[in-house]
Amino acid sequence: MKRIVSILAVLAVLLTSLVVFASCNGDDGKIVIAIPNDTTNEARALLLLEAQGIIELDDAAGITATIRDITSNPKNIEFKEMEAAQLPQALEDPKIDYAVINTNFAVQAELNPAEDALALEGSASAYVNILCVKEGNETAPKFQALAAALKSQQVADYIKNTYGGSVVSVVENPGDGYDAAIDYEALAGTKISVAASPTPHAEILAIAKTILAAKNITLEIREFTDYVQPNLVVENGDVDCNYFQHVPYLDDFNAQNNTHIVNILGVHVEPMGLYGAEGKTLAELK
Repeated sequence: MKRIVSILAVLAVLLTSLVVFASCNGDDGKIVIAIPNDTTNEARALLLLEAQGIIELDDAAGITATIRDITSNPKNIEFKEMEAAQLPQALEDPKIDYAVINTNFAVQAELNPAEDALALEGSASAYVNILCVKEGNETAPKFQALAAALKSQQVADYIKNTYGGSVVSVVENPGDGYDAAIDYEALAGTKISVAASPTPHAEILAIAKTILAAKNITLEIREFTDYVQPNLVVENGDVDCNYFQHVPYLDDFNAQNNTHIVNILGVHVEPMGLYGAEGKTLAELK
């Protein structure tokens, strides 16, 4: 009788362990990775996973890849598509093991990409974050003044000293923040409104704001936490310009929404990162 009780006790322990394991890896025991659900960032996330040897994608998919383009998935990973802003919180869900997160949302969630990410993408030029205006306003002096401020040495130094490599300036030969071709006296008293993500875009713009203020130009920074409204408010004229996105996202947004937003300056790149829930390692995915 004691032996039967002992066997039952062992079985109970084993069953409990299986339940705990399943709860950590999804309902069916699969590894679950959360990825952005917008077209360009989903592709970017999948390309990062492919670069790490975790999956393989159809060669023809490129920067438009979706989970349907996965041709090899040795670990039988399950992918959960989510709004990009919600991905840091996804790591607190016991059914999610990993998440691929944009740097701005990672930093907002107090994650340090340089230290906390299990893997970071390279500084691919396709994903440079850009200053955008509505089509037709590309050469307007006030926007060129803002572009000059963002191309300054002050901004380049701020990015380098503040973000520890998780945000990288792409401006070549930074200047003093001013453009000799602009009549700053004519712009005195001008206000420029810009839609931006809180981190790092609004923080970087704060440096440009100081540069413009020296010429009596006011930069009004309006923060948004999503990837849709910043383009819509520029399209409808509520805000002058925006700084939050990269070119592939902009191209897809314009095509999907019949908007007319254009890029006037590349400022920085934010390497996307793969993050694990507590205790999760990169080795478990390989």
